[in-house]
Amino acid sequence: MKILKSDHSRIEEADKGELLFGTLFTDHMFSADFFDGKWQDPTIRPFEDITISPANCTLHYGQSVFDGLKAFKASDGSISIFRPETYHARLNRSCARLCIPEVDFGLFMEAASRLVDIDRAWVPDKRGHSLYLRPLIFGADDFLGVRIAETYRLLMMASPVGAYYEEGLDPVSLTTPDGYVRAARGGVGAAKTAANYAASLLPAEEARKEGFSQVLWLDACEGRYIEEVGAMNIFFVIDDTLVTPSLDGSILAGVTRDSVLQIAHKWGLHTQERHLSIDEVFKASKNGSLTEAFGSGTAAVISPVGLIRHKGETIEINSGKTGELARRFYDTIVAIQYKEAEDEFKWMYGV
Repeated sequence: MKILKSDHSRIEEADKGELLFGTLFTDHMFSADFFDGKWQDPTIRPFEDITISPANCTLHYGQSVFDGLKAFKASDGSISIFRPETYHARLNRSCARLCIPEVDFGLFMEAASRLVDIDRAWVPDKRGHSLYLRPLIFGADDFLGVRIAETYRLLMMASPVGAYYEEGLDPVSLTTPDGYVRAARGGVGAAKTAANYAASLLPAEEARKEGFSQVLWLDACEGRYIEEVGAMNIFFVIDDTLVTPSLDGSILAGVTRDSVLQIAHKWGLHTQERHLSIDEVFKASKNGSLTEAFGSGTAAVISPVGLIRHKGETIEINSGKTGELARRFYDTIVAIQYKEAEDEFKWMYGV
């Protein structure tokens, strides 16, 4: 791998106080190009703008995928990346759905670990902060016409981040969308691709204007079954059972979702991955069997849900307070990420 180091670090000039999510970037990035049937020219280079043609196929037809994973600095100064092999596998599943060449795990890990190592001074040492890594792949051909590209660009950038939601671990409020759908089975809902997020922008903006944090998406066919939140998977505690929507092809297989389920199984909790209707959730709230709800995702880790609105009716969950189980999952995952607890699941990859 070629290493081209920046002549000047911007770290002293950077405002690292608030660390708004995804607004500050480190000195370097990774790039590689796919042509002649293989990924070539892997390079760590200074973070810089890229030049593309107005005829770039991805600008017109959206053949792109991305993912996001995090590196953490422990109190002893060591740096580790959380579950990179699982994020890599998800990236390749997205690639397969978008007809994009897969990336070898060795290249992916060398890119991530070298980028983090070169910019290790940018990894925050404050608990709750981390270095977010964003791999991105897009078609690099210049043409107008709906077909699969022949060449591709792989980039990976790094961004020191704080909390994703302003609320932090305080409960967020959700609303179901009125007349909108995110994805249908057989579509690209299970892939991490730009189209999924573009479709969510208008409903999310309308939800924010009405005072809600995010949209709680329902299935596209019947508009009854809960799928996911805009930026995270969702869990409910009903009758002492941890329930989350099953992965049926229209929602993202969250890495933090999987982490929660693995931890829950270790704790001996009863879990269910199944179809869960919004009506069942509201009924469970009314009869007292719904005790908690929380989201899970790379950006927020665990985000408690305190309020849900659906068709003009609103329920408050756990009196609008952070639930005991949500806090326990958050504390457990974060403790593993910062090496404050034993890594029983072998999730951390040292840099």
